[in-house]
Amino acid sequence: MNIPANDRRHTPERRQTPILGRRSTGVSALDYLAMALMIVGGLNWASVGLAGVDIVASLFGVATPIARVIYILVGLAALYGIYLVMRMAKVNVH
Repeated sequence: MNIPANDRRHTPERRQTPILGRRSTGVSALDYLAMALMIVGGLNWASVGLAGVDIVASLFGVATPIARVIYILVGLAALYGIYLVMRMAKVNVH
């Protein structure tokens, strides 16, 4: 009673194995959006510090409602970034 070596019941499903050895990061669209907004904010502050040019104010006007909304979104993204870093730290601790 030899059992065939390549019996389908004993091979793992392909869907469960990571693609090319990569693990799922669990990063959502909100995480990517927050990171993009943090990058925009960081680059804006770099331009303010290096050249004295506020790109958001240059594009949308100084203290206009749209500029204020952009600044608020960047600030909220930074707060969400704190949560994101803490969540990533918990995942990497195991």
